[in-house]
Amino acid sequence: MQKRDLDSVQKAFYITTTLPYVNAEPHLGHALEFVRADIIARWRKLQGQEVFFNTGTDEHGAKIYRKALEKGQEVQEYVNAHAEIFKKLVVALKLNEEARFSRTTDPRHVSAAQEFWKLCFAAGDIYKKQYTIKYCVGCELEKTDSELEDGKCPVHPSLEVELIEEENYFFRFSRFQQKLLDFYNANPHFVIPDFRFNEVKNFVREGLNDFSISRLKSKMPWGVPVPGDDSQVMYVWFDALINYISTLGWPLDSRSTSSESIARGKPGENLFEKFWVKGETVQYAGKDNLRQQAAMWQAMLMSGRLPNTGQIVINGFVTAGGGLKMSKTLGNTADPMELIEEYGPDALRYFVARELSTFEDSPFTPERFKEAYNANLANGLGNLVSRVMKLAETKLPSPVEVNHQFHKTLESFLGDFEIQKATNHIWSEIGELDGEIQKTKPWESGDVEVIENLVKKLAHIGHSLAPFMPETSAKILYSIGKNKSPEKPLFPRKD
Repeated sequence: MQKRDLDSVQKAFYITTTLPYVNAEPHLGHALEFVRADIIARWRKLQGQEVFFNTGTDEHGAKIYRKALEKGQEVQEYVNAHAEIFKKLVVALKLNEEARFSRTTDPRHVSAAQEFWKLCFAAGDIYKKQYTIKYCVGCELEKTDSELEDGKCPVHPSLEVELIEEENYFFRFSRFQQKLLDFYNANPHFVIPDFRFNEVKNFVREGLNDFSISRLKSKMPWGVPVPGDDSQVMYVWFDALINYISTLGWPLDSRSTSSESIARGKPGENLFEKFWVKGETVQYAGKDNLRQQAAMWQAMLMSGRLPNTGQIVINGFVTAGGGLKMSKTLGNTADPMELIEEYGPDALRYFVARELSTFEDSPFTPERFKEAYNANLANGLGNLVSRVMKLAETKLPSPVEVNHQFHKTLESFLGDFEIQKATNHIWSEIGELDGEIQKTKPWESGDVEVIENLVKKLAHIGHSLAPFMPETSAKILYSIGKNKSPEKPLFPRKD
């Protein structure tokens, strides 16, 4: 279990998702990462911390360049259109107002990536050489023979592994093996869960190979220009990782003077210093991002003499038929926007939080989603709210005064990023309250004290739901404040 510093609630809190590629529409895996990061961001804000929540889109690289060519569009036009689609998902999922949407084609980010390159180059950690590699364009990563299955990338088996032969710049990853191991040893909760941390530690112990961080512009021109070499553009992973700090205004003077910071009421504030250097930092990522986030990016930060990430939380995959990862490349995705339109944003947030494993792979089918919705939202939570508030409206003379606070068990689970356990805890309280209603039968006795106690427990559940299902939480607490049953069912049953 992670132990939080007693003074941590006084620190600013920074959390970021990975930035999904815009080579296709969003899928459920993206929604999973967005929602889970948002749950933690909302909870930390309710704990009294100042929060900076970063998400957005990764818009460079071969996949995107080829997809735009395939569609006959200018690449910038293509990424602009797809970035808007991801923005709509962020809004539809009800991500909190602290969420900043970043794009790697933003001129501020491009400038930051070039400055970061210069830092690593000055440190002697960037050099140029001729090389030949096997490359998966789906992962945008080099692949060794041991990582391939029957000559295919196991994550993107429908794509041909390509052979790349050219002269590029490399990052001296091999120089950071011991530094990374020392860092891991000094930070035993750096990667969550533990088995993913062990995985990346074993990867580093086996020895690190320098990796390519540029591409020939003549072959793939869509990328951040390499400083001092017009023939090369940055490799997409090197560029995209830097977004985690460029979004905070690094490096100019690390001070935000944008309209956004003025709207926050703190123009000129040093956001990088506040959130990255002195605050708590958390990165959410999928298991296919483990090496990039927990090893490559950390080595890059060490090279640039910048603070490392505080913690990295690794999700499993959402799987479809046959246990395959749900991905755009495989074409087996579920559209989160369709689920939101049919069931509402909080139903999707519930499913991500409770019905999908926090750290392991989890299957999705439309039938499973519908069953969970009817059983646990329509017949469960929604029915409970209706029963309690109808009793309160008819039997109580005025609204019940309630105090809002989180249960220590719930706080402990969220402190460890155990989102499924946290939501299971809330649903155990829902079950207990349902059982108490059946036992006390207040519709027969009309006992005011019993009904008031039921309302107080419902208010506790409503408050507990705030990070997970914000709209539902607000509706429950509003009904209690007005001492009226909701006019419409919170979750109409789906036949």
